[in-house]
Amino acid sequence: MKTSTPPPSPLATRHSPVRDPGSDVALYVHWPYCAQICPYCDFNVVRDRGRTEEQASLVEAILTDMEAQAALTGPRRLASIFFGGGTPSLMDPAAVARIIDRARTLYSPHGPIEITLEANPTDAEANRFAALADAGINRLSMGVQALDDASLKALGRNHSADEARRAVAVAARAFPRLSIDLIYARPGQTLADWRAELSEALDLGFEHVSPYQLTIEPTTAFGRAFARGTLIPPDEDLAAELYETTQAVLQAAGFDAYEVSNHARGEAARSSHNLHVWRGGDYLGVGPGSHGRLTLDGVRTATVAHRSIVDYISGVATGAPWSERDGQSPLDAAEERLLLGLRTVEGVSLSDLAALDLTPDQGRLADLLSDGFLRLNDNRIAATATGRPLLDAVLKALLT
Repeated sequence: MKTSTPPPSPLATRHSPVRDPGSDVALYVHWPYCAQICPYCDFNVVRDRGRTEEQASLVEAILTDMEAQAALTGPRRLASIFFGGGTPSLMDPAAVARIIDRARTLYSPHGPIEITLEANPTDAEANRFAALADAGINRLSMGVQALDDASLKALGRNHSADEARRAVAVAARAFPRLSIDLIYARPGQTLADWRAELSEALDLGFEHVSPYQLTIEPTTAFGRAFARGTLIPPDEDLAAELYETTQAVLQAAGFDAYEVSNHARGEAARSSHNLHVWRGGDYLGVGPGSHGRLTLDGVRTATVAHRSIVDYISGVATGAPWSERDGQSPLDAAEERLLLGLRTVEGVSLSDLAALDLTPDQGRLADLLSDGFLRLNDNRIAATATGRPLLDAVLKALLT
């Protein structure tokens, strides 16, 4: 459901003291099944075509994988849980409850934690919302993507705008926290259309908005259409204007752009799971193709599960769920912290970047600070209003 990430609002500079993720561990669960594959999606997904037995086996594999990883990490506190995909709102709520209960058993949380599930706003999925809330989900991330039928059809979505509005109303009764994903810079989209669409999304009551600029990935149906010349996205100037409109509308409504594609109305509305990841916290990845980051024997370790559902299930059964398990060097770990940390308005501590040999008094960091692309405060660097629109170039300069 995700696309590219535009930079945050030039005025989104307010932030609270940064919380250290410490030794807490988060859990990411990848559910790969979708009712249909969107033409812009390049995620690890498959069509959900009555694969009941396979899905039951996958749930058991996920539970087993969680136990095996918990044995590797040892006792930790549970920071958050995130069900992504795919379309995890298609999951049996009883399976969701089993995974949540097992996670709480393996990693005792400090107290109430954020448990997010991604959902599409079809009527069929909305009928599950109360059961998913009973299973333990307390934050729903809704992949609405657009609020007019013509755009939804063009995006290959399987819901109408009216279905989305009905689903939002149902979700608001079931979940205390709601987030909406929207795609902009769509072919044929105008500034007036986008402004009206954003305003309507805010009127629906969302406290968290994730607006993504459409990116044409070459391996997708949109990528093939673009190569044939049958799909023409907005030009760079219009895309930039659409981005500026996004920031202006959301800021006027009281939202802070606390990360490059995430806007929240107040600190409590921010995604604590995503912040845990962006701050360099450990997290388990379970499910086909899932990524994880674990500190094992003192080494930051990147894990990638087998992408194939069959391979993942059989891999878990034989004690080999991962296609990749790589201990990160200090340089690799520092580069990742930089890439993730500069996405956020709070930035990243220089102490986490020691392996990059960045000093504020000389060299490439000093140049970016003096040119006004970065700011330094309390030993943390963050992108400025000038630097955020050029974040890719700033990162390239720091990593070169």
